[in-house]
Amino acid sequence: MPSLDVLLAFVVTTALFAFIPGPAMLYAAARTMAGGRKAGFMAVLGIHLGSYAHIFAAAAGLSVLFHAVPVAYMLVKLAGALYLVWLGISLFRSKDTHAGEVSPGKAGSSGKAFVQSITVEVLNPKTAIFFMAFLPQFVDSAALFPVWAQFAILGLLVNVIFTFADIVSVLLAGMIVARLKQSGTARKLVQRAGGTILVGLGAHLALQRS
Repeated sequence: MPSLDVLLAFVVTTALFAFIPGPAMLYAAARTMAGGRKAGFMAVLGIHLGSYAHIFAAAAGLSVLFHAVPVAYMLVKLAGALYLVWLGISLFRSKDTHAGEVSPGKAGSSGKAFVQSITVEVLNPKTAIFFMAFLPQFVDSAALFPVWAQFAILGLLVNVIFTFADIVSVLLAGMIVARLKQSGTARKLVQRAGGTILVGLGAHLALQRS
């Protein structure tokens, strides 16, 4: 494994990336605003588990395919973008419910948030590119551990740190929901805001050049 100094630099750099508001934090916050804190936490868990697909891909070198085959990258990106837009519209149109008490059959429920979040993360090629571009800078080909194992260990650390940042975003969004839970109109506005954020994330992903 890399030296202690390199690992420290890795952790600090990862933390800086993690706490800069990005798509994952906005997505987790949007699910919290739409379905309550429980839905937000389940969304974070889904994102966390979905990220392991990209960690495995980076360890196996599969993420190189996105660089070698631009069409594959574009197709996955558009699929993820369309899915985000569809989720946003579903949340925007779902009926008003008490904050944190969304019925299991609704789009904002915690169970659906979990499953949908795994899909969103797996279909996010940006995550694959991030792991493939970021992790090699801290991998030592001469170390005792094989390269694939270093990718897996460093990827796990990245995922844990990013998950912690996503949890913070859920807690902050949950505070907003808690303050507005007594107002049906405010709840509906917050829910629609969450759906709008998801649509915006989907549009942003689709329109990005790389």
